[in-house]
Amino acid sequence: MRRFRSFLAPQLREYITYRQHLGYAKSPLTSHLRTFDRYLKEQKSAPGLLQPSFFLELRQDLKLEARSVNEILSTVRVFFQFMVRRGYYAQNPLKDIPPLVQGTAVPFVFSPRQADQLLNAVGKRLRKTHHRFLTDLAIYTAIVLMARCGMRIKEPLRLLRSDYRSAERTVYIEKTKFKKDRLIPVPESVAVEIENYLAVRSALLCDDQNPYLLAGKRQKPLRDYQVRRRFHQAVKDIALSRPRQVIGNMIFSAPTPHSLRHSFAISTLRRIQQRGRSPQNALPVLATYMGHSEYKHTIKYLKFVDAEQRQGLADFVSSQNEQL
Repeated sequence: MRRFRSFLAPQLREYITYRQHLGYAKSPLTSHLRTFDRYLKEQKSAPGLLQPSFFLELRQDLKLEARSVNEILSTVRVFFQFMVRRGYYAQNPLKDIPPLVQGTAVPFVFSPRQADQLLNAVGKRLRKTHHRFLTDLAIYTAIVLMARCGMRIKEPLRLLRSDYRSAERTVYIEKTKFKKDRLIPVPESVAVEIENYLAVRSALLCDDQNPYLLAGKRQKPLRDYQVRRRFHQAVKDIALSRPRQVIGNMIFSAPTPHSLRHSFAISTLRRIQQRGRSPQNALPVLATYMGHSEYKHTIKYLKFVDAEQRQGLADFVSSQNEQL
């Protein structure tokens, strides 16, 4: 890790060590604090109490999108809460610094047909060599779980072999984003894919001691970057690669692995609506299935009925912006 260089460097290192002992990841914490540290150095800030006016200038000087600026300020605000607890500061100088107004984020949404095309494209990239095939098949199975069960990218990678219960066709997901455990049923088609992967794994590995459902190398799980790389390759293969666009006060996201989770939720609510039932009434069940701590995290999926509506909004906003 690159060294901090401002007068707060010792406290920044102390804070990161404290957070790591609590079990938090270093990223993006370190990146945000490094930006703050660099700004302190550039401004030649001397030891002493930083005033709220300093952070208002920081907020203005950061040449980033509002969302990124707010994330940095939020991280620094929590850092100063730590500083107050440790007695370095009497009060938090960011306590009354308001966030910048953010644009409306519009996630990319795959239609059911596009999700099928994506999985087909991933399947076509399976390499046939002995030492590559099993890893590629594990990556494919991870993307199937994301697309068909709405999992976050980390969730299939952390599953243990014992977490998949073949007889019940269920998967146990432990301590995810909101520190919640959940047991979810998987569609029969997904169970078939998992069983196929496990059968191939059993045939190819003579002494298989890897405890993870989707095996990586040296008794470890697959890595996040392996799944992301294959996902983005497949997106290009089916000509769905899109840049992130900021149009007016709206931010249209590029396709990411998390888009599969959004798409799963929207497609589920769409099917419920097509059956003549209320998507609103289904939210508690969907929230539990997806591991949300509160319904407000699931309600956001009601923004769009389907991928076509999302694309229609993007086209409309873009045309209106061109006319201005």
